[in-house]
Amino acid sequence: MGIGNGKWEPHQSAICNRGARPKLGRERRALQHQQRDYLIPGLRELESALTQVFFLAGKPRNQEDRQMPRSMWKGAISFGLVTIPIRLYTATSAKDVRFHLLHETCHRRIKQQRFCEFHEEVVPWNEVVRGYEVGPDEYVVMEEEDFDKVPITTTHAIDISDFVSAAEIDPIYYDSTYYIEPEEIAAKPYALLREALRETGRVGIAKVALRQKEQLCTLRVNDDGVILMETMYYPDEIRGTEELAVPDAKVKISDKELKMATSLVDMLTGEFEPEKYHDEYREALLGVIEAKAEGREVEKAAPAPGRVTDLMGALRASIDAAKAGRDADAAGPGADGAAAEDSAEEAPKKRAPRRERVRKAG
Repeated sequence: MGIGNGKWEPHQSAICNRGARPKLGRERRALQHQQRDYLIPGLRELESALTQVFFLAGKPRNQEDRQMPRSMWKGAISFGLVTIPIRLYTATSAKDVRFHLLHETCHRRIKQQRFCEFHEEVVPWNEVVRGYEVGPDEYVVMEEEDFDKVPITTTHAIDISDFVSAAEIDPIYYDSTYYIEPEEIAAKPYALLREALRETGRVGIAKVALRQKEQLCTLRVNDDGVILMETMYYPDEIRGTEELAVPDAKVKISDKELKMATSLVDMLTGEFEPEKYHDEYREALLGVIEAKAEGREVEKAAPAPGRVTDLMGALRASIDAAKAGRDADAAGPGADGAAAEDSAEEAPKKRAPRRERVRKAG
């Protein structure tokens, strides 16, 4: 651990692949080529081998087609005097549309490089360290072994301290969700904790050290019988609402307005079916990208509706739209075609009396 000068701190810079690059010594450039051609492939082969050994050692042999994720953390759940060795897996994966940064003039990809202003050169990863700023241009440099010396017991353990009702926890405290899988020797204590949580209907409150931070978390059981760990924010990490301009009790709402609003809520109430929701923006954005790639024109979306000026009128229109949608869902997918056929058959019958009146008038 030592104090470093801020002038030595590297930062990221972007250069175009086609353009000029920062000057590097011949020996340094040769070393970088060697690392790229020999070191990285070796690491990839080692990583692949270790992953294969991990899968074969920890999973049944009859699930060959199943691709299992890699555990991100290994440790143990401390449940009273019971210790449960476990592995932690990320439970979610965001599906964002990702873009590359390009140079506008040539449409070539921009490279992100770590550039030291003091030495005026690109810094390789093996020369980068982490520093905590303690004063102007002064940093405490932290080595990997320094993090292992942090005097807490949650670096490799999930220590359950309390059990509470899930209804008592405001969802604003929840951050990320992880799957917990037991080691083979811990199947029974894992099942015991799972059934205890199910029987009592409670969740465990614990602490765990992840990514250089001791995080508050809960342990609960999902419908698949898997214990989930959900990391949480601490109370001092939740922003206050004092500065928000929200309406208070002085805003008057009539009984009729409230009745119509609750009627709309009742009409839109149903079972939560997550599979019926999807990211429409992502699908539309991918459609725009595909159209541009094929050279087709992209039509601009219709403008969003304006501000609501008549609250009662907006509520009535919303209720009518909800009724129409509910009736369409109840009629089924073939209702539109049947309705079109019925209207086509009825149309001549409705026009016939008019033709007869015209002939009588003539």
